[in-house]
Amino acid sequence: KASKIPVIEPSDSQECKEFTRLAYDFSERFDTPVILRLTTRVAHSQSAVEMCDRVTKEHIPYKKNPQKFVMMPGNAIRRHPQVEERLIKIAEYAETSELNKVEMNDTEIGVITSGVSYQYAKEALGTKASYLKLGIVNPLPVNIVKDFVSKCKKVYVIEELDDIIETHCIKLGVKVKGKELFSLLGEFSQQTVRAALTNEKADFD
Repeated sequence: KASKIPVIEPSDSQECKEFTRLAYDFSERFDTPVILRLTTRVAHSQSAVEMCDRVTKEHIPYKKNPQKFVMMPGNAIRRHPQVEERLIKIAEYAETSELNKVEMNDTEIGVITSGVSYQYAKEALGTKASYLKLGIVNPLPVNIVKDFVSKCKKVYVIEELDDIIETHCIKLGVKVKGKELFSLLGEFSQQTVRAALTNEKADFD
């Protein structure tokens, strides 16, 4: 977030491939670096991946432009407004991007999540919950979050480590529960999610 560049987060091996391809398109479309965020569990996982045909694109020669690429104070001051404008455009794009997906099932429980935490939630809750799976985790969308929360009775944010998504939701004025149930430390699991949201214990292979 501090770097003011987009971050996208895959949840399995297939998405690692697809999101990497989309990150290049994303970068060219908005003229920005893109961070592909991988957690340990996703990086170490194995799952089926559907390949696609290689696409050869026109080579774009590098043009030296220190005013754009060398952020000395004088250049940074002039570039800052363009960076903020770019973030606004990316946030607007995030509202309809294929990287963010809504899955409506039972609306008693709504889950806003990203990355491998989505897999944990799906395996723990199945169709007993609805899901807002965020592939773009910076900048985060606004309208899609508000709309999803309005359709669910209780909404939980499941994210490993820092409460980035939860803080965004609170800033929007929507009621969610997150770190009061989940730790800021370590990895989660299916058991962690099930126990926190339903007070049930379950065994998973």
